[in-house]
Amino acid sequence: MTSFNRSTSRRLRKLTQIPSVWEGDRRPLSSPTQHSDSETKGECILWVDGTQGIVRGMDVVPPESGPEAIVRTLMRAIENPHSPAKPARPQRIVVRDREIQFYLRGVLQDLDIAIDYSSELPLIDELFRGFAEILDSQVPELPPQYAKALREKALAIWQAAPWELLEEQQILSIEINKWDVGTLYASMMGMLGMEYGVLLYRSEDSLKHFRATILREDKSQGHLEEAFLKQDCLFLTFEHVDETDEEEEFEDLAKLPLSEIEPTFGNIHPLEGLRSVLYDEEALIVYVALESLNRFIRDHRCHLGSDSFPTLSRRYRISLPDSCDEQTKSVAITVSSMPELAAELEEMAGYEDEEDKEEIESEPTPMFRSLRDDLIPEDSFLSLGVVSWEMLEYLRQGVNYHPAGEIQPVGDGLPVILIQTSRPKAKTVIENIEKAGGLKAICFNPGADPFGGDRYDLGLLQTQNGELFLFGEFLDDDPVHVEARKKWNQRCKNTKGYCGLIIAKGLTGAARGNPQLRDMMALFETRSLSPKDLGIGTLQLMPQLQFE
Repeated sequence: MTSFNRSTSRRLRKLTQIPSVWEGDRRPLSSPTQHSDSETKGECILWVDGTQGIVRGMDVVPPESGPEAIVRTLMRAIENPHSPAKPARPQRIVVRDREIQFYLRGVLQDLDIAIDYSSELPLIDELFRGFAEILDSQVPELPPQYAKALREKALAIWQAAPWELLEEQQILSIEINKWDVGTLYASMMGMLGMEYGVLLYRSEDSLKHFRATILREDKSQGHLEEAFLKQDCLFLTFEHVDETDEEEEFEDLAKLPLSEIEPTFGNIHPLEGLRSVLYDEEALIVYVALESLNRFIRDHRCHLGSDSFPTLSRRYRISLPDSCDEQTKSVAITVSSMPELAAELEEMAGYEDEEDKEEIESEPTPMFRSLRDDLIPEDSFLSLGVVSWEMLEYLRQGVNYHPAGEIQPVGDGLPVILIQTSRPKAKTVIENIEKAGGLKAICFNPGADPFGGDRYDLGLLQTQNGELFLFGEFLDDDPVHVEARKKWNQRCKNTKGYCGLIIAKGLTGAARGNPQLRDMMALFETRSLSPKDLGIGTLQLMPQLQFE
């Protein structure tokens, strides 16, 4: 048995011993009336002064914690008690567990404290009854009778991965006509490999209003937060089972096994705000919506995976969960694609801006799996510039050269993105691009932070295998970048869309920020794509929803 160090025992014996009887116990933080599916919250350890009627120490520990945990809480109750108690040791301790009694007798034998047993602990019993009443009054995140069925449907959606087929503006309507709901409008999140989920808007107007607000040029953080809370939707999102509040390196959930994926449900309404609870009718609405959506994806996967967003519709009869007490045991649901609404949302996102019309036409790009930021080293030097036609000829002969076609020497030179890093990192960047089949395109695409209020110009590299890599984030109103982008666009127009990527070494040497010809290691000639050509819309920084 573990015992105190002698110095600890001497320190505790120096404390005043008061003529009090303390009660101590360890009990689960749950109520007998709670549903069996409720998550285990741990066990509560309490030490109270029965004479003075105050709590001296309390802690919540995992159920698997050993008997040492109750001693640690007792130590705090003795030396650092809750206010208004003062440090002291009792004359007598009473517990209701024989094992705890014998354990404490061994540990506290040098402290002159009597350890007794009692089948009842009046003060602690009363406290735990109060805890149980609080727990009973809490509303579970999902109705217990539907929780298992809803999670199964959610994980089926995860496995179907509709975000691999549909962009967020490619809306599916789900006509329910029950529980005071007419039609839901489903928007998929996840094509960028960042946030995965399904938003089920209760009205088309709510969907349009939110998207219009987050795309507004003059938006402020306050307006964006208000717009977020003015949405009228139910939602399903996914997160890592072991996710914590600590900031960790980004990890794509799609790479995790199914056992590590946790679905989260909730509701957003202008008058309620955000809540992570679904009530009975809402749970049934989400249940039938997810089941019909899953069937629709299964039946039309080949059509939805095509370059266009076709007009599709299918009617399903969805059986309600066995635990449902509805008189009708099934509901007829119609799921339809909405290509006209998708086109309207794309236009709203600015795909038809005059600047886009000036960009060169390009072949449609393949659907990418995710937006990654692991190609270009974080400490790289980056610049938008131009290489004269004369210098370009020398460069083609002296570096690892990847041509893209016959480029006519029009204007002052070839527009290029220059990335300078260390020699080893430069070699890795070049090898990774080559492994991906080469460089397919360079693009600047709009991005927005709905809550921070900032708008960005995101520099993207697209490789031949369809991957998109972030190489730079530029504030939309940065005058230096605005001027550089104007020159970039004009030069790309002169070259009929041709541009280049130069990878250079020498970041830590005298050539830092101004690499010479000898520092340049590779030239990838490629095409410039407009946001319309890329077709992914404004990239939104999605909020991480944290629930109590």
